[in-house]
Amino acid sequence: QVQLVESGGGLVQPGGSLRLSCRAYGFSLEDYVIGWFRQAPGKEREGVSCISSGDTIYYSDAVKGRFSGSRDSAKNTVYLQLNSLKPGDAAVYFCAARTIGCGTTWKSGAFTVWGQGTQVTVSS
Repeated sequence: QVQLVESGGGLVQPGGSLRLSCRAYGFSLEDYVIGWFRQAPGKEREGVSCISSGDTIYYSDAVKGRFSGSRDSAKNTVYLQLNSLKPGDAAVYFCAARTIGCGTTWKSGAFTVWGQGTQVTVSS
C-alpha cells in the first residue's frame, strides 16, 4: 500500500524547535518530490517547503531561514526541521509526494500521495 506517514509534531514553546518526519511506505522517495504543507483552523492550506529529488529545496517566505528540509534515502524518509517557532506556525502539517518537480507550482498542492498530518502547537 502506497502511503506517507508523518510524525514528530507536538507542543512547543515559542522559539522552540521540532523535527517532522515523513516516511514513505510502498514506494521509494528517491524519484519523488516531497512537499510540506500546513493548515491552521479556519485558514487555507499553505505550502511550506518543497524538497526536490535533487539538492534544491524551496521554502515559503513565511518560513525561510527558520525551517530546513532534508532527505534520508536509506530510511526512505524526508524531514522538516522547524526552528524559532512562532504561534503563527501552529497548524496540522502534511507531507505529500509527486513525480513532477517543484518548479513554480508546488504551492498549489497538486500532489498525488498525501500523509495524514501531524499537529504542531506553539504556545507558552
